Amino acid sequence: MIARALPPWIEHQLQSLLMQRGHAWLLQGPSGLGQYTLALALARAWLCDHPSPQGACGRCASCHAIDVRTHADLCVLMPETQMMALDWPLSEKAQAEIDDKKRKPSKEIRVEAMRDAVEFSQRTNARGKGKVMLVFPAEQMNQFTASALLKTLEEPPGDIKFILASESAHQLLPTIRSRCIGHTMLWPDAVQATAWLEKSGMAVQESAFFLNAAGGRPEDAFKYQQAGLTAKEWSGFPQAMARGNVAYVKDWTPVQLLDALQKLCHDVLVHHFSAPCRFFAAADLPQHSHLGAITQWSKALLLSARTVEHPFNSGLMQEALVGQAQSALNSRQ
Repeated sequence: MIARALPPWIEHQLQSLLMQRGHAWLLQGPSGLGQYTLALALARAWLCDHPSPQGACGRCASCHAIDVRTHADLCVLMPETQMMALDWPLSEKAQAEIDDKKRKPSKEIRVEAMRDAVEFSQRTNARGKGKVMLVFPAEQMNQFTASALLKTLEEPPGDIKFILASESAHQLLPTIRSRCIGHTMLWPDAVQATAWLEKSGMAVQESAFFLNAAGGRPEDAFKYQQAGLTAKEWSGFPQAMARGNVAYVKDWTPVQLLDALQKLCHDVLVHHFSAPCRFFAAADLPQHSHLGAITQWSKALLLSARTVEHPFNSGLMQEALVGQAQSALNSRQ
């Protein structure tokens, strides 16, 4: 996989971070702002044979090794589902277990992977540029994985740097956060973001629409298009939920559905108080829903977020979520 050019707001942050000294960084902020992109760019720059203040050269053997996911001095820790989606290789043992149908790919960072990473941190680096451990999304570590990382952060062996990238940094152990240099991701302005989306292949008429639907987060907007969502489908979503139309979202994952419902709930609430909507057009929203019912629905969605990644029956979860939405959106004073 060959690296694409960095978005301009990521380039600016990269140059700033490369001027800092330390052994551990925490890149934090909501989804869609480029935490993983920035983390990997930092790793590339630190390991590059011919780096510049702007970052990695993109042409040396080190950069090529990262592009093809074989760099001996870079350890990437992710949930196995994301490792596979981003073409990072799993350990031989993990890959064999999944291939043999002994278990499914994990949706959290397993403690076994962290133990391998600790062993990696204690080895001599292969190319003379030190080593890098990249953890994303860091909040997907369970308590055992986090404890194993904490011990290594407290007493880092040799020349190694850590990059933790998180979309929910508040979920991390305070002791982990305190041992990292924190960096809050910058939000791009709308002009930068839409220009990047159009350069990435999104139609001009859709870039501003999806950027608004994603709350101004360009990578989330890009994922909407990659998932096959259209502007018409997004605009029709509120009324479909008010009708209880489960078939409308039959191809959505529970995570995608919950995200859209939380955005819908937010806009219905703010519209009730005559504030501007953030994700949907006001004309697309169901009108006159009972404020108390919408507030209770908001709390129910927060509870659902705790278990949405669990291996429940997705069809039944969709029906339950859409049923909740229909009941709340059709409540009356």
